[in-house]
Amino acid sequence: MTHIYSNDRICQYQLTVFGQHVHKLAAFCYIKTISMASRSQSNGHSFCLEPEFKQEEGNKSPGIEKDDEIEDSVESSPNRDMTTYSQHYFGSIKDGFSISIIENMKEEYGLFVWPSSVILAEYVWQQKSRFSGVNVVELGAGTSLPGLIASKVGADVTLTDDLSKAEVLSNMRRVCNINDIKCKVMGVTWGVFESPIFTLHPKIILGADVLYDTSGFDDLFLTVTFLLQKCPDSVFITTYHNRSGHHLIEFLMEKWRLKCTKLLDGFSSFLPPHKASKLSGDIQLAEIVLDETSLR
Repeated sequence: MTHIYSNDRICQYQLTVFGQHVHKLAAFCYIKTISMASRSQSNGHSFCLEPEFKQEEGNKSPGIEKDDEIEDSVESSPNRDMTTYSQHYFGSIKDGFSISIIENMKEEYGLFVWPSSVILAEYVWQQKSRFSGVNVVELGAGTSLPGLIASKVGADVTLTDDLSKAEVLSNMRRVCNINDIKCKVMGVTWGVFESPIFTLHPKIILGADVLYDTSGFDDLFLTVTFLLQKCPDSVFITTYHNRSGHHLIEFLMEKWRLKCTKLLDGFSSFLPPHKASKLSGDIQLAEIVLDETSLR
């Protein structure tokens, strides 16, 4: 898939092309009670487009004193393939840790740490007690920063990306090795239901900047719904740019019987100032769950 930045392209999504391919039939059988008919009104919570700017109690950013602030760094490799190594720090010098990421500017977008990934990783770090001891799956993981942080704070993590992206999957394994982190790495193509995906039972699904190409939204939400139904009270936590076509997101959330339970501004709600100053964009974080009221 290719990143789409053009506002014109984002506006040109087609709401009529939602016929499912043969390989999705197993998912439809599994996802009980989900109807493909469009609905005029949602009975539960809707996808609120106004971000919540307040900082929640108990989720305040860790106290990083000015002298303890650590700058993220990027080291260039002399290799012709434009490989770089970026260092990402979480917490203070006294009680934090760092993660090394191998990036490659020459390859696809899956080998670059995007701002949405940094923001989601920071959210995982600040919510670490919530992740300890639970099964976590990161979809479209790419360089895998959020999933690696989840593993560092005690989660059992499976990192996934498109099955066809061998270089990305290989890089994910390399990043786990250099950080001495044990994560499963699996090829999962959105909307394609092969045997590996049936082994996943995540309590938390992570997805950083997975809402970038509108042509892939339907397959993504199909896959998310499939995984959410496999584990009661599970949640999909995603960060995305506001370029992502809100009306299509709303349509697909209603179509797949999902609802948004939390929407935060990625910069002002929880990201420490010394990290926010290095990023740009209009990024939001959403927590999405099954709309149980619409399934009754």
